[in-house]
Amino acid sequence: MQIELHEVFIREVVEGYVDCAEEGVFGYCGKLNIRPKYQREFIYKDDKRNAVIDTIRKNFPLNVMYWVKNEDGTFEVMDGQQRTISFCQYVMGDFSIDNRAFHNLTEVEKKQILDYKLMIYFCEGNDKEKLDWFRIINIAGERLTDQELRNAVYTGPWLSDAKLKFSKPGCAAYQLAKDYVNGEPKRQEILETAIKWISNGEIEKYMSIHQHDPNANELWTYFLNVIEWVKLTFINYRREMKGIEWGGLYDEFKGKVIDTTKLEQDIQRLMMDDDVTNKKGIYYYVLNRKEKHLNIRSFTESQKRAAFERQQGECPLCGGKFELKDMHADHKTPWSKEGKTIPENCQMLCSECNRKKGNT
Repeated sequence: MQIELHEVFIREVVEGYVDCAEEGVFGYCGKLNIRPKYQREFIYKDDKRNAVIDTIRKNFPLNVMYWVKNEDGTFEVMDGQQRTISFCQYVMGDFSIDNRAFHNLTEVEKKQILDYKLMIYFCEGNDKEKLDWFRIINIAGERLTDQELRNAVYTGPWLSDAKLKFSKPGCAAYQLAKDYVNGEPKRQEILETAIKWISNGEIEKYMSIHQHDPNANELWTYFLNVIEWVKLTFINYRREMKGIEWGGLYDEFKGKVIDTTKLEQDIQRLMMDDDVTNKKGIYYYVLNRKEKHLNIRSFTESQKRAAFERQQGECPLCGGKFELKDMHADHKTPWSKEGKTIPENCQMLCSECNRKKGNT
């Protein structure tokens, strides 16, 4: 990663400044993309915006800023977007401070602002180097999310189309799946979820492969299929369904015949079972039957002590004598066979017998 510190005058940055709404914000004679598409549309409040201008007028130092240098010689603001927009808008007359707009200043005052030197790092490198650097500098202020950082590196037609589908307020993905996925479109969380699902967690690899694709239709189609499968498989919606890793379940079970009526009966029974402490895990369990998802309620310390005393420290399977600390609470009748977490169903086993029983 090549990083060089440069001094740039404010008059150079505001030259050719234009705010094109959806198309972006540009300056530096059109060579600087001040608000790249990966950046959030965060806006400084008046006090922060005014503080930037006050710092410049007093000739105090602004924090260093970072620009990414592209292969074609243009730049993108990596860090410093709001500071840059603040002084550009002030010079362009978009707001005033204490009833004094830029055009109301004396020529000396105007020159002092325009000749203010900004300290800017120009950063060049490959995709991995840029992503690593983004993460390093993203340590203060309005922090970017992991997905926003990835978007900064893998820009292109694929990402532009993906953001239309997954990242705009009220976008199609949000309308379709807001009850099933966590997060907000503008923070790129729904886009991140979709890519995570289709790539089995290898988000950066997937984005790198598809960066220059003309559209994100493959991702969109996959996401549609996952949500449609969920709605057809689980016929009654419950709030616990939001935030489940549906992509992995879809990949594993999409081709299997599932009795949806029986599935719903199992879910209802488990929702009413006090021994099941992780209700969200029910949706994994009814498909793969792995009890670890349910966090079955454990016996209390007093229940363990009572069982130990009843057994007089003897393991009922091997007959050995043990200290309490060397024994483990076990369901006599397993939970899977309707055994409950109640004192009458508690027994204390030695470590070896507990291990062997767990493996059977």
